[in-house]
Amino acid sequence: MKEFDIIKKPVFTEKGTQGVENKKYVFVVDNNANKIEIKNAIEKLFGVEVLKVNTVSIKGKCRRRGRIEGYTSDIKKAYIELTAASKSIEFFDNLK
Repeated sequence: MKEFDIIKKPVFTEKGTQGVENKKYVFVVDNNANKIEIKNAIEKLFGVEVLKVNTVSIKGKCRRRGRIEGYTSDIKKAYIELTAASKSIEFFDNLK
């Protein structure tokens, strides 16, 4: 898998941006990616050194429109923590 296939998008929520000062970031990643692939993709894309990766799989919710019923997509979030010696990710610098 390529790096752009693994890392889908950053998460810009209030809780997700609180950790930016401590070099902790949140990304939506591919459902089939494991922690090692996520770590390698972040290091290659942003040129930083990753200390720890935690992942959370979120099951899609049931949604209705009238009598039509469906489900939202399942997503997987990765919580990335960088090493103290590593620089921060420039993409998130304006959120501090």
